[in-house]
Amino acid sequence: MNKILYEKIMEAFSSVLPITIIVLVASVVLTPMPSGTILMFLFGAFLLILGMGFFTMGADMAMMPMGEGIGIQLTKSSKVLIIIVVSFVMGIVITIAEPDLQVLALQVPSIPSKVLILTVATGVGFFLVIAVLRSLLKIRLSYLLVFFYIITFGLAFFALDTFIPVAFDSGGVTTGPIAVPFILAMGAGIASIRSDKDSKDDSFGMVALCSVGPIMAVLLLGIFYKPQSAEVETHHIVEAATSRDVFTHFAVELPVFLKEVSVALAVIVFFFIILQLVSRRFKKHQLGRIAVGFSYTLVGLVIFLTGVNVGFIPVGHLLGLQLAASSFKWILVPLGTLVGYFIVAAEPAVHVLNKQVEEISSGTITQKIMNRGLAIGMASALTITMIRILLSIPIMYILIPGYIIAITLTFFVPRIFTGIAFDSGGVCSGPMSTTFLLPLAMGTSEGAGRDLMIDAFGIVAMVAMTPLIVIQLMGLIYQKKQKSSEEISRDELLAMVHKDTKVIVVYDYEERA
Repeated sequence: MNKILYEKIMEAFSSVLPITIIVLVASVVLTPMPSGTILMFLFGAFLLILGMGFFTMGADMAMMPMGEGIGIQLTKSSKVLIIIVVSFVMGIVITIAEPDLQVLALQVPSIPSKVLILTVATGVGFFLVIAVLRSLLKIRLSYLLVFFYIITFGLAFFALDTFIPVAFDSGGVTTGPIAVPFILAMGAGIASIRSDKDSKDDSFGMVALCSVGPIMAVLLLGIFYKPQSAEVETHHIVEAATSRDVFTHFAVELPVFLKEVSVALAVIVFFFIILQLVSRRFKKHQLGRIAVGFSYTLVGLVIFLTGVNVGFIPVGHLLGLQLAASSFKWILVPLGTLVGYFIVAAEPAVHVLNKQVEEISSGTITQKIMNRGLAIGMASALTITMIRILLSIPIMYILIPGYIIAITLTFFVPRIFTGIAFDSGGVCSGPMSTTFLLPLAMGTSEGAGRDLMIDAFGIVAMVAMTPLIVIQLMGLIYQKKQKSSEEISRDELLAMVHKDTKVIVVYDYEERA
């Protein structure tokens, strides 16, 4: 086996193992589950590990270089119209390619799937244009975030209460494993052309703005489309009596995801070929490496999505349903905290973000620090969500103060932490959120007798919000430590100068004597 691929798979194993152990212990101690369901979960975890290894390998070889190259070529173009058109089309293409968006669209039957998907894709395309122009025009990210989130919350007051959680969830769903590596690398490529002092800080922030677009677009859709209701379909728990049944369930679903991912990547490949013919950016050997990387990405995503969709959805739903219906339902709060802390490491796009943060910051912000910050953010999100569902607290009571705190912090932390924080919000809310955490929330709502649409939905929005605060607080601590370090260095320097001056004075006195 390829040594690098083996290392990627072992990294995935260490990331997925904790959440697997937590679920297994919970299924034995707290809520017994059918052996077939547990067997499907274990096989799903195996596929998740294998798929994540292949995907991260493919992202390094194909998605990242391609996104960075396109970002550099866009920056070199002097025609603003070309930049706008390419960015807009690219935003639409990579959004339609996201498998999680299909899942979200199918769960809102009050609006046709194609209408919802095109609305979300248009929102991402429009905001990708804004993100690219922001980097080129050197506009501070904080100002745009304040402006667009004021509009977003203003629109929320005119939308249906049952539609608001879906709108905010769409912002996290669209920045998944296909879009994130591409957009992050594109931002790095654009920033690399600039030579000013703020170029490194502006490497991040594109995912942040692309997460705002879908929220605004879906809120506008809810206002003007005027759906009579916003319903949600509950997950059907499949039964597996034997190991053959388990294998059959995975074998049946794998071709479905193979088709979805193949179509999604084919659209991106087609778009890339057109840009390559026009720009001649990549050499022959680079194209060969990218082609191999796309193969790894295809295999990885198909295996990963099959594993989490077939193996994790039933367990998440049953766990939430049975615990919420029991006499010790409040144990869901600490359990949610524990699950949230460890599950973030199982998000494939998180590894891509953490690696890029370490590279762009020249090792100042390590992957270990990022993992810890995101884990704390995810743990906070699950804790708040479980309390919100059990007490039926309206989501806006949490989102509004949360975003006020997050946006206020942007004016006090180093600019690079603002970009990283708001990118992290989109990155954390990936496939694991939609295939395990959302079913967990839906099961909890169902078991507690809550409204699925109002209380269950919104968990992705929580996952997308809490890292904004945690990572920026991390930035404040980093800034304080850096200032303390600078003051100590300055004091040491002054002490050395003072000492040297005394020596020179004594030496001069002795010479004169």
